[in-house]
Amino acid sequence: MPANPRLRNPRGPRDLRTPRASRLPRARLRIALTALVALASATLTTLPAPAAQADPPVSGHLTGTLSDGATWIADVPDDWNGTLLVFSHGFGPLGARNAPTEGVRTALLAQGYAMAGSSYDPNGSMWALNSAERDQFATIDAVAAKIGKPTRTLAIGNSMGGLVNAQLARDGGGRIDGALGQCGLVAGGNDLENYQLDAEYTIARLLLPEQDVKLVRFGTAAEAAATADLLTRAVTAAQATPQGRARVALAAAFLNLPAWAPGKDRPAATDWAGQQEQQYAWFAQGILTFVEGGRYAIEQSVGGNNSWTKGVDYARLLADSQHAPQVRALYQAAGLDLRADLRTLTSGATITADPAAVRTAQRTSTAGQGLDVPLLDIHTTGDNLVPVEQENRFAARVRASGDGALLRQAYVERQGHCTFTTAETVAALHALEHRVETGRWDDVATPAALQKSAIALDLGGAAYVPYNPAQLSVGRTHPAQPAHR
Repeated sequence: MPANPRLRNPRGPRDLRTPRASRLPRARLRIALTALVALASATLTTLPAPAAQADPPVSGHLTGTLSDGATWIADVPDDWNGTLLVFSHGFGPLGARNAPTEGVRTALLAQGYAMAGSSYDPNGSMWALNSAERDQFATIDAVAAKIGKPTRTLAIGNSMGGLVNAQLARDGGGRIDGALGQCGLVAGGNDLENYQLDAEYTIARLLLPEQDVKLVRFGTAAEAAATADLLTRAVTAAQATPQGRARVALAAAFLNLPAWAPGKDRPAATDWAGQQEQQYAWFAQGILTFVEGGRYAIEQSVGGNNSWTKGVDYARLLADSQHAPQVRALYQAAGLDLRADLRTLTSGATITADPAAVRTAQRTSTAGQGLDVPLLDIHTTGDNLVPVEQENRFAARVRASGDGALLRQAYVERQGHCTFTTAETVAALHALEHRVETGRWDDVATPAALQKSAIALDLGGAAYVPYNPAQLSVGRTHPAQPAHR
């Protein structure tokens, strides 16, 4: 390669010119260099340090694992609005979810919300109430460590997760700002197991009087499934006669089963036969399989049987049911002695609970009475798995604690469990946000306001209606659980 003429030295390598500074005496050179270093050092110490570069906001789909093995997921939009929603899922496989439906997830992400949720501890049963509240709070912390502290955190939960959600609302002061419950099992695990046991016991005692049917303390899931199959076949056979239909109606009343099934028009208020037919439709769809599977999971979680029939007056229990007129009419039409059947049930009621299991369920599987933050519960009026009457029982407990002003409840006229439209859910969330922002409910949680808000969203229609749930048919009382503060 040819030499660069601008670098070539015409006098050769030995005749390079010495820089001017190097021709200074050495002592003077050392003094000059020392002064230069001192000046540079002083300058560097007095100049402001460069500003630290903040980490860019984290967005997209995030995952993680908590200390107990629970997994969590989160979705964070690029234009996050600062609100984090933590979702509590219902009874079933322990997988992390962060929204009740895909439609709700899509709609809320589009509005700028970040959404998170955990699986709950996978080492327990599907009735994960021993760990769910703890895991949800830990998920909030884990997500905040990734995306930054939210300006607001709101809880959402449905079904069993609605009970978890109510627990978060009870204990969440300083960690969440408000909660939205959907079709929540807010009466708690002891009430649930007891009214379901009343229905199971009625079917076994009146429709299978010669058989010793195992109803509690299942050793395996297969045992629970066998009982469900036996009871379902008994109901199916009974439906063929007027006497059998009357007794099925009695069991349905104790189960708090709605007399309005999917795909059917609501029967008239005094169409007793039509109401019974629709209650039977729920049995035919396999509700007892779900009930018995749930019983096995709950017993595994609380360490035994937390329900009982001993001491229950079944005549009084029916008298308190909204379905009592229907049952009386069907018994009369069938020529059956209702009083005799109720005496049979009361005299044969010998099932006792395991006290430790009752106490464990009272501790882990109820929402107590108190609320720390505002809670809006919404429920369908024809819920087959978590009867809407649970809202009545829960509200009474909240009012007794003095926290009634924090609670609002609203109802959607529809059959089925958790069958809300996207619009109904998003409108309820916006109503909760109003309460959190202003400190007042005003009228945002009324049926008319929620309906108007939901329709305006154009996300699937709405059916909010004025509604007052009947009393929950359960017939037992438990020691009051102190409000958590």
